[in-house]
Amino acid sequence: MNVQLCSIRIETLGCRLNQTEAESFAALCTDAGFSIYTGHTDYAGYASSGHTSANDKPLHNNPETPNGTHTLLTDVASAETTNTSNAAEAAAPIRLSSVLPPEQTVLCFVNTCTVTGKAEQKARRLIRLLVKTHPHAVILVTGCYAQLEAAEIEALHPHILAFPGQQKDLLTEIPAYLAELVRDSAYFDTAFFLSAVRAYLTGLRDKVPQHTQNKPIQNSSVQNIFIHGTQENRLFALSSPHFLFHSRALLKIQDGCNAACAYCRIRLARGKSVSLPAAEVLERLRCIEKTGAREVTLTGVNLSQYRSEAGDFADMLKLILENTAMRIRISSLYPDRIDEALVPLLAHPQICPHFHLSVQSGSDTILKAMHRGYRKATIYQAVSELRRVKDNPFIGADIIAGFPGETEADFEETYRMCRELEFAGIHAFPFSARPGTEAWKMQPKVPERIAGQRVKKLNELAETQSASYLQAWDGKLICGVVEAPRNGQQTVITENYLSLPLIRDSLQERNLHGGEYVHIRVQGKNAVLTEIISGSHR
Repeated sequence: MNVQLCSIRIETLGCRLNQTEAESFAALCTDAGFSIYTGHTDYAGYASSGHTSANDKPLHNNPETPNGTHTLLTDVASAETTNTSNAAEAAAPIRLSSVLPPEQTVLCFVNTCTVTGKAEQKARRLIRLLVKTHPHAVILVTGCYAQLEAAEIEALHPHILAFPGQQKDLLTEIPAYLAELVRDSAYFDTAFFLSAVRAYLTGLRDKVPQHTQNKPIQNSSVQNIFIHGTQENRLFALSSPHFLFHSRALLKIQDGCNAACAYCRIRLARGKSVSLPAAEVLERLRCIEKTGAREVTLTGVNLSQYRSEAGDFADMLKLILENTAMRIRISSLYPDRIDEALVPLLAHPQICPHFHLSVQSGSDTILKAMHRGYRKATIYQAVSELRRVKDNPFIGADIIAGFPGETEADFEETYRMCRELEFAGIHAFPFSARPGTEAWKMQPKVPERIAGQRVKKLNELAETQSASYLQAWDGKLICGVVEAPRNGQQTVITENYLSLPLIRDSLQERNLHGGEYVHIRVQGKNAVLTEIISGSHR
């Protein structure tokens, strides 16, 4: 079989961490010779980037969202996912394909999320769809859902292999191994390939099923990912300086969480907090910067818990600012982390004026029941500090509606806080009881109908405040990163997280490449190009 005539489908249902890892897996697949393709993004509301949201997007004013990965984005999540062949053409060695027939797909890679019951339900729907549309492919499912419910996932179909999310580093060898199997096979035998991949991942490489011409490879080629050494670093193995689906770079520097929030299942799936050593953070940033990237998003389950030989997150951020010229976007922070050590650093011009706070509630009673380590006053103080050091920054927040015991008065406190703080983005979602968490058995339960009504009210407020925030920027100059073209239209994601259709003018004699850095003037709900600052990092 010819590897270049085979494809791998990559689907990400989950957080920015999942997306960072999926990017790296895609890079490895193209390094091995496969074509890569994906489905369609499913957006359903604003969120940002911690670990509790269900969906994510920037403040968007173009109904034709220029994105292409099928994504259920949690609050560690990404809103700039891009999938266009134009972008890929500028990005050797990446090859993106949307034309190879389904029967030429040898593997479907699905990175899953377990943040809510709906996230798991959506994962199951997607997996069933992949089984139906790619009946001969191996369906490799990983991520937090696979970490906790592998048997449930594999029971969906015999062609499914569920692999624990905490062992994703082992996936770095699979694309090259799979390519070797393909090259040595006259035809694609699903049962053989599934058993071979399963044996390889579980360490039974000497027991890989024998095939007439197949043999396991001895040394995988991993040219497109960062080299990892220590066991701790292996937790960050799936991290790449190359980005097929994103116009802006991502760097995972932290994983896991030491908090014990009553509702959160992510900590059960990802384990205790671990951090990428400071020296490795800087080295990976240098690699990303060498690709021409002008902006990078620092990701983690809980960046507030970053710890390394350099110190805490504030110390690490200071080192980053001293060692790179790239713009830095911070994925998500707890309100109590906006403190005297961090605030002066956030004032730095390289820090994007876009912040997402993992708030969850504006009621002290509910915050206490959730085991959040702060109270409402801390949230107000954090927002005040952010606005003091940045000119009208985009500030978003996660809100859980209908947490057990939440009264109408509790909810009104939350609603009032969101209105008074004028969050430019609110990701409100109903409480979802998760097995293994303290809140699973908490009483009294808030009826789903009531929780839904509260979410609706918050979403209506979010729509009003988002429109007001956009209007406040009308006529102003701001920089941003261009998204790759889609249907003849390009979009700019600004430094303060506005997603605006780009109006063509005399400066724009060509379609800009995804990743190019520009100055634009906000004109209503559009962006007018005023200056091209740099070329694409692709």
